[in-house]
Amino acid sequence: MKRKTIITTAVVLAAAAGSLFFLNKEKILGKEGSYADNAATVCECEAKWFPHEQTPAPEEGDGSPFDTKSTTNCIFHQWSWQKFLWLTKPLANGNPLFLDSLDVVTPEMEHVSPQLGLKLVLSSINQAGPAGVLVSNPKVVLGKTAGDTVFYSIHVNKILMDKALIAASEINSGKIPYSNLETFPVGSLELKVSWISTAAIPKEKQGDYFITKAAVQNKSGQYVEKSVALLGMHVVGVVKNHPEFIWATFEHKDMAPVYDWKNNSVTAKEEKLFYESGKTSGLSGITWDRTNKRPLTPNKAFVLYEYGVPKVLGTNAYMATSQSEPINFNNIDFINKCVASKLKDVFKNYFYNGSVWLDTDGLSPEDQAKIIVKKQISSVLPDSLARGSSNLANITMETYTQTFKDSIHKINAGNLVNCFTCHQSQNFDKSRGIGKSPLYLSHIFESYLYTTKPKVLTGKNVNNENLKTKLIEETEVLKLKQFDEFVRDNK
Repeated sequence: MKRKTIITTAVVLAAAAGSLFFLNKEKILGKEGSYADNAATVCECEAKWFPHEQTPAPEEGDGSPFDTKSTTNCIFHQWSWQKFLWLTKPLANGNPLFLDSLDVVTPEMEHVSPQLGLKLVLSSINQAGPAGVLVSNPKVVLGKTAGDTVFYSIHVNKILMDKALIAASEINSGKIPYSNLETFPVGSLELKVSWISTAAIPKEKQGDYFITKAAVQNKSGQYVEKSVALLGMHVVGVVKNHPEFIWATFEHKDMAPVYDWKNNSVTAKEEKLFYESGKTSGLSGITWDRTNKRPLTPNKAFVLYEYGVPKVLGTNAYMATSQSEPINFNNIDFINKCVASKLKDVFKNYFYNGSVWLDTDGLSPEDQAKIIVKKQISSVLPDSLARGSSNLANITMETYTQTFKDSIHKINAGNLVNCFTCHQSQNFDKSRGIGKSPLYLSHIFESYLYTTKPKVLTGKNVNNENLKTKLIEETEVLKLKQFDEFVRDNK
């Protein structure tokens, strides 16, 4: 990963071919991990990432760009894009690497068995938090009267799985206490991917999506084979000096409009996958009504902040947060355009919506783990540790948790929402005062630990399958309780 930084008065030279080249200047740093406000930045993609079928995995450990006491904003964006390109690079059989090489698991980290001869098995439709369900706008397809539901799959690599199994065994046996400083090793990887039936997409636009076959569970609990389109992907991985994971997210372009903060409204002239054409204002389109189990205003889902970078209502000014802007925004925008200009396959229609991580510059591994359990890592107030996109969300996965506020006027830098709002260290059992560990940032590990902890059975023996179902139900109740606590804490 290379980083070029220029001062604002840098000379721009036009090459004969029409490309722009920028003079290299010495890096100008402000506070650790961010660039000074008077520095213009260029966050580039790299030639070695292309062609897509040859994208190498990014460097993450010793000798990588993260093996330093002073990081830059750009290297996190470069890791995110390169990791996504590596995961989606086409193999000889036509599948992207992640579908062949990673394990598909449930939200409780149990292996998902293939169905109908297909490895991609889709049964989960609930989003995080209040269990909202995202349904497409039927008007995007001529003559369609009902929308299609978005499904989700979870994929993990062997490095994360091996650590999770060992850690859960040691915690459940008492060898390691529930509160600990254990971390996932460098290279650990989780993906969450959103999918929808191709029937939700106009035929003339289906060629713009990655499409594959999946075994999809219907309302009767049976699996049927369907063609599904990839909508979005969370790429969550551990690199050296960052046990909190880098939380990156990608989406297909133009599925929903972005809120116009200057004019306090959101508008789409044409039908979009998750937004009916027209104009609206306020948060009802991205607020889930638990009582009626639907958004307050259906088919009006929108992106609260472009690239997860918050703005001040009534202006185009960026909020003052822990991350310097517009440097971070510009880096994301530049690298997106750089990658799009190089890609030739269907993934040129997907874009990087940002990532979030912590400023751990100069800290020892032990101190890195300690700040995860001792600090409010979701805070993006000035001088806090969060870096990157302060209000990061994916329109297909956090549609109804982009904010916990009920009014656009109540949102400020003190209550912005990002991955760390829910992915914190103290998730395991707050009611008993136990469970602070960097491991619990992974909800699938947390759920696995909960469903595998020793149970005392009384009375008649309980069937193993019934017990498993009961434990999973208890896990869902625990997650909803935790979410309610987060909402309360953020109001």
